[in-house]
Amino acid sequence: MKSMNKQKFYPVLLVLVASVLFGASTPLTKMLLGEIQPVPLAAFLYLGSGFGLSAFQIVNHILYTKTKKNFIKEAPLKKKDYHWLLGATITGGILAPIILLSSLQSTPSSTASLLLNFESVATTLIAIAVFKENAGKQLIGAIILITLASILLSWNTNNQWGISLGSVGILIACFCWGIDNNFTRNISSKNPFTVVSIKGLAAGAFSFALSLLMNIKLPDFKIIAAAMVIGFFCYGVSVLLFVIAMRHLGSARTCALFGTAPFIGAVLSLILLNDMPGIMFIIAIPFMILGTVLLIKENHQHTHKHESGEHEHTHSHNDGHHSHEHLNEKAASGFHSHLHTHTAMEHSHQHAPDIDHRHGHNKAH
Repeated sequence: MKSMNKQKFYPVLLVLVASVLFGASTPLTKMLLGEIQPVPLAAFLYLGSGFGLSAFQIVNHILYTKTKKNFIKEAPLKKKDYHWLLGATITGGILAPIILLSSLQSTPSSTASLLLNFESVATTLIAIAVFKENAGKQLIGAIILITLASILLSWNTNNQWGISLGSVGILIACFCWGIDNNFTRNISSKNPFTVVSIKGLAAGAFSFALSLLMNIKLPDFKIIAAAMVIGFFCYGVSVLLFVIAMRHLGSARTCALFGTAPFIGAVLSLILLNDMPGIMFIIAIPFMILGTVLLIKENHQHTHKHESGEHEHTHSHNDGHHSHEHLNEKAASGFHSHLHTHTAMEHSHQHAPDIDHRHGHNKAH
């Protein structure tokens, strides 16, 4: 059990670091919106992500050529993986950021930061309804709380109809990211550097081409460079860590932890932009916090069966699920990737819907 808890801490830490990076993106990108339009900004954010992580892989390849040692050992993408990657790129790399950045123009950064918590709700609903991830009462309760907080944040008391158009746009962007997260979940066992690089380059290239078609004037080089640096860290590195964590926790739980990002963004908005929140912001905070805490503290343990099967992903031999033999015992040390076979087994321990625990559940669980 202790080894399982240690293994759970690693992906949780990755998500928290990812949330810090992504949380900083809202106030930082809003600072650039006065100098650059939403569509080209989305383009350079994702191009910064794609080019940065591609450069990392090139360096890794050069080092391997010279030393025969890989810094990263990940499973490559297969032909059957690319339709998931295409769907994730369209929904999360193209539609969501353009809708979000357009909505930020008419929405306070602090409100937008907390409203982004709806991404975890959208991801969870899609994961449960479409991809059949397990959801207990605690998870459902958290979804209700975060949904309520999102409604409060989107309510505009100065509008006759009560709903802010910018806030609705952010909710739509979150739903697009929810689709993206679930699509990415299905390829999270593959090389995350390749996944995030392709998404960044494809989404960035599309948004850049759209900018040219719309005759949008591009800003000075320093603004472009700033956007690409923000994109590399807040989108590239953040999403990279998010994808790695997703293979261990599943899409719903990973997004639950990622829900801390909007709070970080809200704090930075107050510091960097002096963006004071309204009364609805204050009312929504307790619901957001309680919902996020419920998700983080969720425990799931029961006797379950592992069917025999064969797949390829990064793994180690001390996690209780990968005890297969190697012809070269040196190759079996640490984290490594290769095609391997799982034998059927039955046991009980705390787990999440990770790569090795995407089994069905009966009503007792």
